[in-house]
Amino acid sequence: MPAITVDNVLVLPRLPRLDESTAFRPVRTVTTAPSGFEGEGFPVRRAFAGVSTTDLDPFIHLDQMGEVDYAPGEPKGTPWHPHRGFETVTYIIDGVFDHQDSHGGGGTITDGDTQWMTAGSGLLHIEAPPEHLVVSGGLFHGTQLWVNLPRSAKMNPPRYQDIRGRESALLSTPDGGALIRVIAGEVAGHRGPGSTFTPITITHVTVQPGAQVDLPWRPDFNALVYVLGGRGTVGVERRPVRTGQLAVHGPGDALRFGADPAQDSNTPALDLYIMGGQPIREPVAQYGPFVMNTRDELLQAFEDFQAGRLGVIPTERLPHTGGQGARP
Repeated sequence: MPAITVDNVLVLPRLPRLDESTAFRPVRTVTTAPSGFEGEGFPVRRAFAGVSTTDLDPFIHLDQMGEVDYAPGEPKGTPWHPHRGFETVTYIIDGVFDHQDSHGGGGTITDGDTQWMTAGSGLLHIEAPPEHLVVSGGLFHGTQLWVNLPRSAKMNPPRYQDIRGRESALLSTPDGGALIRVIAGEVAGHRGPGSTFTPITITHVTVQPGAQVDLPWRPDFNALVYVLGGRGTVGVERRPVRTGQLAVHGPGDALRFGADPAQDSNTPALDLYIMGGQPIREPVAQYGPFVMNTRDELLQAFEDFQAGRLGVIPTERLPHTGGQGARP
């Protein structure tokens, strides 16, 4: 998992040491993501399956895409499709992905980059591997998170954020046993580059075998810890977790997790995708690619899509650039 890394984590800023009076969050549930297929047939794990919308708020959906090592000709993406009422946050750990939307957003992301698309009032978009990757095959691994928008922002104009991995805030633990990449929000005073409508934090944490992390977490946020790869424990109760599992935490001021001393050869460390945010606490009406507040708003979204009001497919596709396209 290359994502963004550093040669020496000891040169990074460190998390503060938490004292014994810290209220660590208990683990409420651990669920295992079922496997499926998305788009043109690429494999995914449905990370939020079986978890209540109340526990997820303000998040809606999370797919772990891959990890898959494609043979030549096998890489797949999605066809053009609509969205309204929420944001998609696509994070690439390994591989290359192209994005284009009908609002003019687009670009190429690779190891550690993020495409943050605010669908807002609605658009069409497409995500696909570049032509050179289709020809050569190769490793592909990433996530796509859906972030709900509050009622007041659901019909905002669409926007696109192209976040390079090197822009993420990087920090480590007091003993240097973990690398924390802050993609959005703030961890211990270190802020990530992602701009959000409501307060949220998204991080990718790599924990070395045998290491433990005490991560400060805003008490007014929920806390979701998803295992991208490896084995370890979550909570002071040391609940075991492994690849493809999600731990939902209860209230408190900090998260505790650690990596097992022995890991599989193909997953040398514990990799976690950690999400939290201030709940929106509004009704959620979702069907397919639309996330609104009421059934009538969903029906209007479908009507607008069918009438072409969410945009049209551009006459020229985003050109393939060999995976190193300029930022839009």
